[in-house]
Amino acid sequence: MKSLLFVLIQFGTLGVIAITGPIIPSNQWLLALEAAGILLGVWAVLAMGIGNFNITPDVKRNSHLVMAGPYMLVRHPMYTALLLATLPLIVNSYSVFRLSVWLLLLVDLLLKLSYEEKLLKRALTGYSEYMQKSYRLIPFVF
Repeated sequence: MKSLLFVLIQFGTLGVIAITGPIIPSNQWLLALEAAGILLGVWAVLAMGIGNFNITPDVKRNSHLVMAGPYMLVRHPMYTALLLATLPLIVNSYSVFRLSVWLLLLVDLLLKLSYEEKLLKRALTGYSEYMQKSYRLIPFVF
């Protein structure tokens, strides 16, 4: 139930962001940042492998630890990608409401990744060591 709530909030905030402003920024720098987020997301999915990918934080049966591609530095590059791709949309068409929705997305993803990491530590051998060598969302920062 907790996992489903995280996903519902995530998709709800993404939906609100998408319907309350343009999804393609008018500024070239913001568009480049959005594209970088999308490309990071695609790279993360390809590195993870479609069979190992799960939208909920629950660990799938027969999952394995992935440390290649963007996972070399960041444990949750798909979350980073979502934040990176949506932040330019907020900046491009700013309102306090839209920023609040993006901040709710950020909090949701932070709580979701904390919950997910507890599950991954229990399920995957070597995950605790991997946590010591990688960052959660932002390389060299967090």
